[in-house]
Amino acid sequence: MSDLTQILRRDLPASIVVFLIAIPLSLGIAAASGAPLLSGLVAAVVGGIVAGALGGAPLQVSGPAAGLTVIVAGAVADFGFAGTAAIVAVAGLVQILLGTSRMGRAALALSPAVVHGMLAGIGLVIALSQVHVMLGGTPQSSAWRNLRDLPGQIAAHHGAAAVLGILTVAVLVFWPRLIRSSMLPAALVAVVSMTAIAAATGADVARVDLPDEPLAGLITPSWPDAPVREIAVAVLTIALVASVESLLSAVAVDRLHDGPRANLNRELVAQGAANTASGLLGGLPVTGVIVRSSTNVAAGARTRASAILHGVWVAVFVLLCAGLLETIPMAVLAAVLIVVGLRLVSLAQIRTYARHRELPTYLVTALGVVATDLLTGVALGMITAALLILWRLTRSEIRRVERAPGDWLVTINGTLSFVESARLTRELGGVPGGSDVDLELHLDYLDHGAYETIRDWCSAHERTSGTVRIREVHDSWFSQATSGRLGSGKRTPRVLGSWSRWQDMDQQRRGAMAAGIAEFERTVAPLVRPHLADLARDGQRPQQLFITCADSRLVPNLITASGPGDLFCVRNVGNIVPPHGAGDVSAGAAVEYAVDVLGVTTITVCGHSGCGAVRALMSGAALPGSALGDWLALSGVDFGDAADEERCCTDNVVRQLANLRTYPAVRAAEAAGRLRLTGMYFDLAEARMYEVDPVLGDARPISSIPAA
Repeated sequence: MSDLTQILRRDLPASIVVFLIAIPLSLGIAAASGAPLLSGLVAAVVGGIVAGALGGAPLQVSGPAAGLTVIVAGAVADFGFAGTAAIVAVAGLVQILLGTSRMGRAALALSPAVVHGMLAGIGLVIALSQVHVMLGGTPQSSAWRNLRDLPGQIAAHHGAAAVLGILTVAVLVFWPRLIRSSMLPAALVAVVSMTAIAAATGADVARVDLPDEPLAGLITPSWPDAPVREIAVAVLTIALVASVESLLSAVAVDRLHDGPRANLNRELVAQGAANTASGLLGGLPVTGVIVRSSTNVAAGARTRASAILHGVWVAVFVLLCAGLLETIPMAVLAAVLIVVGLRLVSLAQIRTYARHRELPTYLVTALGVVATDLLTGVALGMITAALLILWRLTRSEIRRVERAPGDWLVTINGTLSFVESARLTRELGGVPGGSDVDLELHLDYLDHGAYETIRDWCSAHERTSGTVRIREVHDSWFSQATSGRLGSGKRTPRVLGSWSRWQDMDQQRRGAMAAGIAEFERTVAPLVRPHLADLARDGQRPQQLFITCADSRLVPNLITASGPGDLFCVRNVGNIVPPHGAGDVSAGAAVEYAVDVLGVTTITVCGHSGCGAVRALMSGAALPGSALGDWLALSGVDFGDAADEERCCTDNVVRQLANLRTYPAVRAAEAAGRLRLTGMYFDLAEARMYEVDPVLGDARPISSIPAA
């Protein structure tokens, strides 16, 4: 009964929202593909029902996708639509084979820069072709011809179709900014309003044309009369591109909700079953679509029922209301596709790839798809990605620092091979003869040519009465080369820093903080410097405020496996949050800054076993009037059983969560659904984290908590 209630309350409204988006997009994608318009609706029905029922990503919505438009258009031109439908059906069988072979994760090995560059190129191709339709003209067979003929098209067509198309684009752009309602998607509003205007004005424009009897109008697939090699290429292209797009969409949808994670192999089998069914029924190829899927999540869907129901609504609407669809102007659908295509070119992704130095791969792929064809563009992108990897693998960072007159530090990081020998010779040659040199090697790899370059320079430098001390960090490539064992034995993967050095108790007993700092700067800093530089440039964007005890045994980043920029931390004696207006403003200032300025989405209060502050509260050891006593009094905690230390520690966490809710900023953010409060308890002896029930105070291991 509870499942039925959830479907009626959550999934049913969400399915209607997705259905309203799917109708215009499915028609537009079919039109852009050069396929019968009914084929787009068939794919929407099959994608919703078959992929929705069988899929491994319950909240993903499948249907015809803009990302396959260029491929399908080429297949239709080469094989006819009946032949294309047969190819789609066979491509589905290939996807099923990939899924049953557990190849779901392997499809994600393709560089995201190549995938997103491919989608950007497809988006540009769609936009360049559909702008001709929007203006009342006819698209050409290639992106270059469409671009070449665009000025003439703009000059020649200023009729009703162009006006309706431009108004459609305006609605699609401005509606989401003016009206924030998931029940009124911009695509639906644009299509309905422009169709009404066209009908009211009697505009003489091309409109949607569907068979009078939709079921009788289904096209039966037939094996294309073409060479087997060409058919095989088309099958594999559709299967692989549809698989990658679906799996990337499933992974992206996982980030949008807290429900079960996607089973990618099962999702691949489901997509294959949907494509086989769609092809046999005369439909377009099906993929998981991020636009419809994200809308599904935003509209409140909780189960796969939403995706299935959206397919049912499409089928019912086509069977009962096909006449309404035939009033939609084709220029309006073209305008929808133009906006969809241009949105595949994401400025946020471009900035991300520029920051990570992968922009060349993205641009080469996108421009390759536009200038040539999809397969050539993807191949050029993969070649570019491989060349960038090779370039990075053969690069090293060489730095020279004169610490004092005649005292030099030379640091070499990364991979050192013979191709770097000329630069290595030049850099080392910049060290004056007769000086004392510390040569510090942070190497992932050293080949014999680079080893000989270093060895020869050391010999030459020592002949000038200079000294060279070689120190290797993380690995011993140079020492092995010296002993004739270069390349022998199994290599140990390089890790971030050297944790064993932090455990050197002799150094700790000597209190050598300066030595520890120097060690950090030599070994860890080169590894984390790029990440810290990004944080220094872009500012901090932590998602969590982590309030915990100042106890030296508790290391927040260690127990949460987090790094720089992940946690905004407040540490004090007893992980106490004084109530709002209690007199102490330090903790309150941090809370308000985290919520109002940083916009954290979670506040965690973490207690721990053996807490000295809790013990002092239990025994009353902190004297009233002392700084410690006054501080502990602000906790507001009242222990029910002062003999149970663990329970007192968790009760303290629960009390501090209650204190947090006395802050107006916290209450407002929590009420708006922007903030979540959690309590945790860390057992030092077990090295295990527990979640604290905010009402009962019970603690249960994080590892035993099922995914929500």
